[in-house]
Amino acid sequence: MQKALIYFALGTVVSFLINYFFLSSQNIGLDLYYAFAFGFAWGMAYYLDSPKFTLPQKLGLSFAGMAILVLIGSIIFNLKLAVPSILKFSTVFVAYYLIASFRASKSLRN
Repeated sequence: MQKALIYFALGTVVSFLINYFFLSSQNIGLDLYYAFAFGFAWGMAYYLDSPKFTLPQKLGLSFAGMAILVLIGSIIFNLKLAVPSILKFSTVFVAYYLIASFRASKSLRN
């Protein structure tokens, strides 16, 4: 769990810095929200990368994470601005497990 929180924090900080300095949108709050979504996805992907979770559990928890992101984004901003957080979240999930698939253990934890 501790490493998952580290992945979350690093993913959030790195994503925010890249968005802020290289893409520089006009809304810093939205940049923070998207960075949070990116970090949340890395942390959750790492946390779920364990044999104690079955594939249906991993899918269900990842969909629950996406629903939470949309709910938070809809409350703070609006639905139109919240939906791109799902794209960031799912892209990170796919990238994480794609990278893990090249390892013999099929996990980035081991």
